[in-house]
Amino acid sequence: MSLFVAGSIATDHLMSFGGRFSDSLVVDQLDKLSVSFLVDDLEIRRGGCAGNISFGLAALGLRPVLVGAAGEDFADYRSWLERHGVDCDSVHISTERHTARFVCTTDTSMAQFASFYPGAMSEARLVELAPIAQRVGEPSYVLVGPDDPEGMLRHTDECRQRGYRFVADPSQQLAFGEGDMIRRLIDGAAYLFSNEYESHLIQSKTGWSEDDVLARVGTQVVTLGKDGVRVVARGAETVEVGAVPGVVAVEPTGVGDAFRAGFLAALQWSLDHERAAQVGCTLAAYVVEGVGTQEYSFTREQFAERLATAYGDRAAVEVRPHLAG
Repeated sequence: MSLFVAGSIATDHLMSFGGRFSDSLVVDQLDKLSVSFLVDDLEIRRGGCAGNISFGLAALGLRPVLVGAAGEDFADYRSWLERHGVDCDSVHISTERHTARFVCTTDTSMAQFASFYPGAMSEARLVELAPIAQRVGEPSYVLVGPDDPEGMLRHTDECRQRGYRFVADPSQQLAFGEGDMIRRLIDGAAYLFSNEYESHLIQSKTGWSEDDVLARVGTQVVTLGKDGVRVVARGAETVEVGAVPGVVAVEPTGVGDAFRAGFLAALQWSLDHERAAQVGCTLAAYVVEGVGTQEYSFTREQFAERLATAYGDRAAVEVRPHLAG
């Protein structure tokens, strides 16, 4: 059974600012904000949440199906993903819009200012999941990540109608989404991914308590930055896993996507939540140590060794047989 990864496909324009944004912000003048930052460099990289997650899954030896919309300028990016093991045959290609763009500046404290141009992503609502399932077989999970809002709602509704298990990952769309939309995106999900701030935002906008959210999803996975991750499942002990120690953070863009890829890979391998969180944290460490969301690589033994160093030999023994050779 395949993993469908639905979400944004984009090009990342990543810049670094040598100071701290907070030093240039006057709190009582934010309504008049007009400030420019002289950046040190510019990196243009492949990205988008669905592209990043799919790349991470493929790096671990799976063949995910990328579901989304891109422009005709997607050709080189598509070739890159396919060479690394991602099924791109179900990507909708727009004849009118460019592939989405993510433009982000990061300061020395890892704070970020970012903008996102959706472009062809707005046509994701035209993609139906059933024909994809007819082509490759029914999905084990469909991850519904940040994307065109109408597309996200359509994918989620179709999952419920057809009985596909889905993973809700609304992420960046929570900032503008209203309560009704957020409730529709997460109700009935097998898993809900968010960071700690987003978890509180979900509760605030939906009017649901933490217990209410858990009553509507099977498992909630909350990333905690440098403190790791917390996995809360109905009828089970809460699992807390620390981040990989000794990591020197360079650029945080795509770290959450890598974690999701590792977690989903472990689910596909039928490992438990603790191992899934450990695999996710280990893959995330590779991303944060460099610039770009898909520039990392490793061998089976390198990944297993890093997992063992962080989480013990037993973790590596359970994970190693599943990794790509």
